[in-house]
Amino acid sequence: MSPLTTSILISSLATGTIITASSHHWMMAWIGLEINTLAIIPMISKKHHPRATEAATKYFLTQALASALIMFSSTMNAHMTGSWDITQIMTTQPTIILSLALAMKLGIAPVHFWLPEVLQGSTMPTALIISTWQKLAPMALLYLTANNTPTLITLTLGITSALVGGWGGINQTQTRKIMAYSSIAHLGWIITISTMLTNIMLMSLMIYIVMTTTMFSILMMSNSKTIKDTTTLWSTSSPLIIITALTLLSMGGLPPMSGFMPKWLILEELTNQNLTLMATSLALSALLSLFFYLRLTYTTTMTLAPSTTTSKHKWRFKTTNKTALITATTMPSLMMLPITPLLL
Repeated sequence: MSPLTTSILISSLATGTIITASSHHWMMAWIGLEINTLAIIPMISKKHHPRATEAATKYFLTQALASALIMFSSTMNAHMTGSWDITQIMTTQPTIILSLALAMKLGIAPVHFWLPEVLQGSTMPTALIISTWQKLAPMALLYLTANNTPTLITLTLGITSALVGGWGGINQTQTRKIMAYSSIAHLGWIITISTMLTNIMLMSLMIYIVMTTTMFSILMMSNSKTIKDTTTLWSTSSPLIIITALTLLSMGGLPPMSGFMPKWLILEELTNQNLTLMATSLALSALLSLFFYLRLTYTTTMTLAPSTTTSKHKWRFKTTNKTALITATTMPSLMMLPITPLLL
């Protein structure tokens, strides 16, 4: 793909998200979502491989259905209330349809089946965009409609996503599918708190994006497509092993890394709202996610692949070294716990 085409597509991605996040009219929000969808599809299918074509088709059909549901719910709401304002109080039926449509856009359970397959069929940079940037526009709509969203449906989507993300990732060997189920689990936590405290939701989303960007950067640098590939990370860049281990532990939510902060605050708020069973279920689902994070940590730090002359000096043949860049993106995902009051 030429640099001009790539720059146009990336600009369209940014434009679509900005239009959706800054609009107060449902039609403009829908237009922003459509620009986003149409810009990412060529990036998914640019490899001209059957898996890439399949991933692009699945992504297009899913996102088109979700956009149609959003337009249907907003039209129904305008018919009932006479207003196209996003922040206007919505009636019951449109909010239920909107919740399911946003869940489909975000790729959370029970409408999550497209996300692992699309990420597996995409390149690593495209998978990073789908896992991070493409979540911003639906999250902006969720933020604007948080006061109108049915609490029961939102909590059900959240706990289901956390459990599915944990169970689904255990059986995976492909790193992109593991990151997909990690995304589902993290978004489950974020969705859960969206009806109670939106500032914690935004902070959790920011931490999730930083951690996911760091992990994808490491996978891109080491060219690790499977768990087995992570055993050769020591020959690519030895200092990167420590960064990888700490990032994975942060994604698992272990203190004192930054990933512990959103989980801690969400569980505290759920307990304050007398949702003890919900908090317990989320905490137990975090153990499922922690299992495959620890498995990746183990293969990265404590497992050595067969040592040959080529693999032992693999770093000598690397023309570019992005360790400094990855280190810069790692710092926020590891060291933000002490400044929690400032973020809130």
